[in-house]
Amino acid sequence: MNALETLENFAASEGATFRRVRISGVVREITAGYCRVTGLSQFVKLGDGVGLGSPGNMQIAEVVRVDDDGVIVKLFSGSSDTSIGMPAFFVGDMRLSPDVSWKGRIINALAEPLDDLKRLAQGPKAMSSEASPPSAMKRARVTKPLATGVRAIDLFTPICQGQRIGIFAGSGVGKSTLLSMLAKSEGFDTIVVALVGERGREVREFLDGPIHSNLHKSVMVVSTGDESPMMRRQAPRTAMLIAEYFRDRGDSVLLIVDSVTRYAHAARDVALAAGEPAVARGYPPSVFSDLPRLLERAGPGEIANGSITGIFSVLVDGDDHNDPVADNIRGTLDGHIVLDRMIADQGRYPAINVLGSISRLAEHVWTADQKELVRRLRGLIARFEDTRDLRLMGGYQQGGDAELDQAVVIVPKIYDALRQDPSMPTSKDAFLDLAQSLKH
Repeated sequence: MNALETLENFAASEGATFRRVRISGVVREITAGYCRVTGLSQFVKLGDGVGLGSPGNMQIAEVVRVDDDGVIVKLFSGSSDTSIGMPAFFVGDMRLSPDVSWKGRIINALAEPLDDLKRLAQGPKAMSSEASPPSAMKRARVTKPLATGVRAIDLFTPICQGQRIGIFAGSGVGKSTLLSMLAKSEGFDTIVVALVGERGREVREFLDGPIHSNLHKSVMVVSTGDESPMMRRQAPRTAMLIAEYFRDRGDSVLLIVDSVTRYAHAARDVALAAGEPAVARGYPPSVFSDLPRLLERAGPGEIANGSITGIFSVLVDGDDHNDPVADNIRGTLDGHIVLDRMIADQGRYPAINVLGSISRLAEHVWTADQKELVRRLRGLIARFEDTRDLRLMGGYQQGGDAELDQAVVIVPKIYDALRQDPSMPTSKDAFLDLAQSLKH
């Protein structure tokens, strides 16, 4: 019961009545990027919802700037039937009420069903998509190993439950395919997937692909590339909110966001419409505070709760792994997996660059012997790649360098062992699979 309902009940007990008054304003300016509304400046804050139009045909917008002359709002719908003089109504904090029955459903960024099934049931608790992460001092530690079934990851960049890791790749290098393989991972009670700015064709391919066997315990949040920046910015937040709901129930949750870069692009569009200056390759400052605020919400919950294992894909613009967004995300996460276009061109999938990838929690997964083995394997791969040009020019003579001789024999076998596509069964023991490959 909110404060207004309490006041109404008290007034009724005293024999008094009063009428609720809806706070409203008027649309005064319309541009391609935003609408300006007057009359609401004293009643709203950033992030509040505003409804434009009549109650029966209302368009939802969000407040992105407030000043004395009015508020700037951006519509969630891609097309707008807004006109000058249209009434605007204060909606308030935008909240969702997730429910267990949402598993197996496909929804949009506003939690509206996209699968032509019945309406979503509403849970008992309304949650904000702008929630704060758990307290740093109350969070559980991340120590439990997680087998993804992808050999290259389980060997060289192992993941723990509750870890947050990024997959960094240019376009067309196999990022979405790798994510679909990870979605097959066992050991999770719930899977939440946010497809942000994806092609409409890829949505069905993802649903009918490897994740199909886990759809019964998955919630899909979809915002395709043709939707408005507001919807693309909201989709990861909605997915995070749903993941937090299941985490607080004690579930082990796998959260996949593809991609965080498109979330950053959408946040940039919103911030520029609000009048922020561009400071780093066209990105306003708020983008670099929005990213860690979103990513920090994933990870382990409080000690009595579950955890959110976050896998975030990062589309690096122009294959530049040091662009501002990629750099900001890499510094926030607990590790990164780099997909290399040169490896993909050689037909080796997943195209993971094991030398450029790292898991900051690998020590919780490897035994002492495995750690030493991985260190030696990395050294052989580095030696093999460093001398590639030398060997192509005929400058290598067998017997002159024992370590290089060993690398020339073993590394191609390692590469063959790491090859894996979505149609292949998942790996149960990556080290055992590698040992069997090296015997041949």
